[in-house]
Amino acid sequence: MENIELSKILIFGGTGYIGKYMVKASVLLGHKTSVYARPITPQSSPSKKHIHQEFQSMGVAIVQGELDEHDKLVSLLRQVDVVISTLPYPQVLAQLKIIDAMKVSGNIKRFIPSDFGIEEDRVSPLPPFQAFLDKKRKVRRAVEAAGIPYTFVAANCCGAYFINILLRPQAQPRDITVYGDGQAKAVLNYEEDVAMYTIKVADDARTLNRVVTYQPPKNIVSQLELISLWEKKTGQNFIRVHLSEEELVKLSESLPPPQNIPVSILHSVFIKGDITGYELGDDDVEASQLYLDYEYTTIDKLLDIFLIDPPEPAMGAFE
Repeated sequence: MENIELSKILIFGGTGYIGKYMVKASVLLGHKTSVYARPITPQSSPSKKHIHQEFQSMGVAIVQGELDEHDKLVSLLRQVDVVISTLPYPQVLAQLKIIDAMKVSGNIKRFIPSDFGIEEDRVSPLPPFQAFLDKKRKVRRAVEAAGIPYTFVAANCCGAYFINILLRPQAQPRDITVYGDGQAKAVLNYEEDVAMYTIKVADDARTLNRVVTYQPPKNIVSQLELISLWEKKTGQNFIRVHLSEEELVKLSESLPPPQNIPVSILHSVFIKGDITGYELGDDDVEASQLYLDYEYTTIDKLLDIFLIDPPEPAMGAFE
């Protein structure tokens, strides 16, 4: 059998929350992997220095630089095939600099911009979250206008991140906040699976110039269902404290930016049910159906992970 050469992958934001999973998945699936990261300085945190060392031990090439170093970006892009951005929200529009460099390099076979959340072209959330998504939409439209081959990813909710927010397992609370009536369905995907699916779609001809949604059926769950599952696994009973839609809307209006963004996201996902608020049709591409042989982590299994070795809570970067 003829050997198929795997794409060379360059990841922006690889030292960040979802980026670290992406880098490890790329290496695991056999890709020559590079990371473009801000330079290490004497002021850099020990954790940043550690992740650089960890990546280097895995054979990852780390290129240190800033996003406004255009010539350096163009030179680096000419050495790779696929570009994946996992830059955090404050740097979303900085991806326009990457797009400008890709237009000059002219060789990129696939670009996956930093989405990894709700399908932004099919929802209308509260204004703070809308403004958040508008920046991501601007990047999508710029990619399309530039004629760069792309895959847009709607990964929905990062499972470990949101379980830490919703259940607060490390705090071992007696009460759990329920947003609205708790019955809206969300999709919670373990970050390792988000990364594995993304590396797979990056090299898949079926996902070229398409939006791919990550909506595995066993990861569709409501807050009340999630709490009940957690009660069964822990043997505890939790007091459900409901926060009404009206209260969340008021918070989105009264909190200063960027603090109004997280509450607007909670409203969209767990009160309006925006993630599952539209039907996936025949023209939609869903990751778990594309890769039937990949055994994703179900919500049930993810809660087992939280029982044994709970992932550390993380804070979303909104400023």
